[in-house]
Amino acid sequence: MEILANYSVKTIAGNIRTTRERLAYSQEYLAAKLKVSQNTYSKIELGYVKLTLERFFKICQVLEIDPAEVINAERAAA
Repeated sequence: MEILANYSVKTIAGNIRTTRERLAYSQEYLAAKLKVSQNTYSKIELGYVKLTLERFFKICQVLEIDPAEVINAERAAA
């Protein structure tokens, strides 16, 4: 179960990164919007920092994407 949870976190983090890059937003921009350092934001995208629901929803808001799309991005791409 833990392996599945880690995969999901890494998948969601990767989907956030893909969306950010598609929009041509920098990590610095997202970090500023979230009021965290660029280093912390980088760790979020790499899945090294636990992502709270509050922060997840804020990221989705900044990226102007539905949270369900971030979670299900792999299914939509398949």
